[in-house]
Amino acid sequence: MTTFDLDSLKAGPKPTLTLSRRREPLAAAAYQLQVLHQLELSNLAHGADFDATIAEHGWSELSPAELEIFQINIGKLCNMTCQHCHVDSGPDRTKENMDREMIDLCLAALDKTNAHTVDLTGGAPELNPHFRYLVDECVKRGKHVIDRCNLTVLLLPGKTDLPEWFAERGVEIVCSLPHYRRMNTDKQRGKGTYEKSIEALEKLNAAGYGKGDPKRQLTLMSNPVGAFLSSGQAKLEQEWKDGLLKHQGVTFDRLITLNNMPISRYLEWLEKSDNLQGYMELLVNSFNPGTVAGLMCRNTISVSWDGSLYDCDFNQMLEMPVASKMHLRDFDPQKLAQRRIATDRHCFGCTAGAGSSCGGSIEEA
Repeated sequence: MTTFDLDSLKAGPKPTLTLSRRREPLAAAAYQLQVLHQLELSNLAHGADFDATIAEHGWSELSPAELEIFQINIGKLCNMTCQHCHVDSGPDRTKENMDREMIDLCLAALDKTNAHTVDLTGGAPELNPHFRYLVDECVKRGKHVIDRCNLTVLLLPGKTDLPEWFAERGVEIVCSLPHYRRMNTDKQRGKGTYEKSIEALEKLNAAGYGKGDPKRQLTLMSNPVGAFLSSGQAKLEQEWKDGLLKHQGVTFDRLITLNNMPISRYLEWLEKSDNLQGYMELLVNSFNPGTVAGLMCRNTISVSWDGSLYDCDFNQMLEMPVASKMHLRDFDPQKLAQRRIATDRHCFGCTAGAGSSCGGSIEEA
């Protein structure tokens, strides 16, 4: 696994502990769904029923499009415990880590698809002992590989060579950074996060990332720090580029913005800050029918650390499997193409405003 103490503050900021470690009721996916179902939203359109809402706009059911992205949640182990984390990842999540057998099953399943992109996420995917093997095997297959990186992991012992290693393989790095200013970043992800993130971005720049090279693409990902929707992605990108270059001397290629999903630790924050009712009303009232066609669940399959298949990473965390509860061992692209995508109230998070997906906003509202 790892040879250093992930629990230490030196390994990464930790403004909270995982729900799992604290044995909170919200650690259970079923309880999270129960909390969302108990909200009184009957006064909203269709009573906040997602399927009824999209049906009004011509979608009798949410069905898949062509599979383009093979997303693998390689584990919940992380060197940080951010307050908004929808995975409830942290240094204590050592059990939920994909083993070599499951990784080989991922590769076998990938070979049965025409997916052009492999999207690696976590936790901190780089902490999985088989991470480099998986990346190399995907690169050999000619796939575009995305690593969803928390930045601070690149400063850990045994990981400092990763910027150059990624550059040699043309891996796109998608980095979490709530804001280009220190205060908002540290507020969401813990004191010291911003400083470590800038140091990691400097290392990525030195390796050729963020310089306009399509083979060394550096993407920053921002989540709102609060109970509101993401702002206009295109407008923010230039603001971020100017701000980071002027104040920190670092560059990046593009910015993507994501709405926070009302699950796991962000759901906990919404409850404790008395924002849950208002936030869910905001999501439902901000439904944008123009986002439905581009939802990530339509062109993506999400694989859990244990090999179970889900329509998206959010459904995975809520333990809502694909229809027929398929596992990698029974991977069947044809059956997947004919499935109905599982939905619930949290799906309004992806259709609110400009929309939200692993690739950022879906359309400008």
